[in-house]
Amino acid sequence: MSALLGRKVGTTSIFTSEGEYVPCTVIEAGPCPVVALRNSGKDGYEAVQLGYGDIPVHQVSKPVAGQYAVANVTPKRYLREFRLADKEYKVGDVLSVDEFAEGDKVKVSGKSKGRGFQGVVKRHGFGGVGMTTHGQSDRPRAPGSIGMSSDPSRVLKGMRMGGRMGGKRVSVRNLEVLRVIPESNLLLIKGGIPGAPNSIVEIVKL
Repeated sequence: MSALLGRKVGTTSIFTSEGEYVPCTVIEAGPCPVVALRNSGKDGYEAVQLGYGDIPVHQVSKPVAGQYAVANVTPKRYLREFRLADKEYKVGDVLSVDEFAEGDKVKVSGKSKGRGFQGVVKRHGFGGVGMTTHGQSDRPRAPGSIGMSSDPSRVLKGMRMGGRMGGKRVSVRNLEVLRVIPESNLLLIKGGIPGAPNSIVEIVKL
């Protein structure tokens, strides 16, 4: 198992060698140095902490800067931990897109686009009741009645209603790596992934 941190560049499309037109997402992944290691004896679990994106030294606190100095790694803007138990890593090792190959299946995690407060049609896919029944003529995207009868005389918990949409961590599994471009640190992933352009994503080989 391998993992990387990266930045979603955007979407594009390519033609395969068979002439098939395939939409894909471009991710600038790595290089990601190993900043720290977690072990079961001291921390209670095994994990590898990876860093991504340089940050000026004066923007980190002195204790954190000291940790980077001990690891002989320049300060990083983003840190994530991954459970990579099948390989032996050392602090200072650098992971790149060479960890992946065309045809690999990966899981990509990121923060979805924030949509703000949305109604039930957009948030849950309701059809609306306007101009179809119940005499509604001016509320075409309304959710309709949500109440109950005299038993239980309340709105049940979990009722799908309007509310804040997006802005949550989303993971998509079994995405295929179409191209690996080491000289530019780019991965081309088949299909779409969560997040807006320039958002940080995590790529884990399955």
